Amino acid sequence: MILQGTQTLTSLIHIISESLLTPVVILLVIAVIIVLLAFGGAINEFISRKPISSKELEELIRSISFSNNVSQMKEVISNSNLFDYQKEVLNRIADNHDIGKEARKAFASELISDEETRLIKSTNKTDVLVRVGPILGLLGTLIPLGPGLAALGSGDISTLAQALTIAFDTTVTGLSVGALAYVISKFKKQWYESDLIVTETLAEAELEALNRW
Repeated sequence: MILQGTQTLTSLIHIISESLLTPVVILLVIAVIIVLLAFGGAINEFISRKPISSKELEELIRSISFSNNVSQMKEVISNSNLFDYQKEVLNRIADNHDIGKEARKAFASELISDEETRLIKSTNKTDVLVRVGPILGLLGTLIPLGPGLAALGSGDISTLAQALTIAFDTTVTGLSVGALAYVISKFKKQWYESDLIVTETLAEAELEALNRW
């Protein structure tokens, strides 16, 4: 009776395992589409990116530090080569020049923290695919091997060959998705980290200038 119950559970697990192959393949196709779109977006962002140089940053710090009023400071920021979101953060800090020193510093920290969160969220999809891609590839490898080995036992080489083909294809696809997603996330995080450092540096210069008035 115990043996019969074990066989029933084994059969159930076998059915569940085989039924997962189609969803795994579909998810792999979706993952490929997502990572290709992300790759295209990363290339487009790389081409359009024009981060300021260290010399430009130095000049901008000086211009902000020696600004005489909020209008002049905002004009310096608006005419710079900063990205739009960096300008928005710095301009919002300048617009709140009339609040207390500590409150202004806390407000600036919150703005930069919010921007950091937003930038991190933009890499969430590729971060997930770094792990999910190889997992889907492994599932796509193991699931068809069961029927393939069973077919080998009965001498059905054709079914075994088909199972091995699916296994290799899903493995390569899953690993490729994971690798490409890793490269995309790695470079984008480096870009955003550099941008945030620039924003924090300029925010410090801006706060010092505002505190002197």
